[in-house]
Amino acid sequence: MTAPSRTTTTIAELPSLTGRELGSSEWLEVTQEQVDTFAEATGDRQWIHVDVERAERESPFGGTIAHGYLTLSLLVPMYAQVLAVSDAVMGLNYGLNKVRFPAPVPVGSRIRLTATLTGVTEITGGLQLTVGAVVQREGGEKPVCIAELVYRTYGASAQGSS
Repeated sequence: MTAPSRTTTTIAELPSLTGRELGSSEWLEVTQEQVDTFAEATGDRQWIHVDVERAERESPFGGTIAHGYLTLSLLVPMYAQVLAVSDAVMGLNYGLNKVRFPAPVPVGSRIRLTATLTGVTEITGGLQLTVGAVVQREGGEKPVCIAELVYRTYGASAQGSS
């Protein structure tokens, strides 16, 4: 497995990184507490996520699994480990073009993100980045999440503009 790696760059340098892997995050353990908190926040309390005993007995996964959208939300802290834009004053999640969950994330397993910058478009005050994201489970054969993320990164000139 690859060691964690990070790209540190500037807004002006980002376009030159198009097509390159930005790096990989550290391994992140997915806990039952995270799954339970996510279930409460979203109202998705399906037993395969929150009923440990039943999931151990009846689930084809042998225990509880993380919600797909919980896995997706964990891209935020993992992405922060992969790319640092030193002169950005603000960044935001602009959307998703594609998302798939090819394999489950059993509670207690560890996941990590590998991200590739696939596109850069100029916007007022900054850049819109399209990022290919692949989340692997430690020891897993298939990715647990594949997504095409759209982020916006803004420089100092974006402050005060609408």
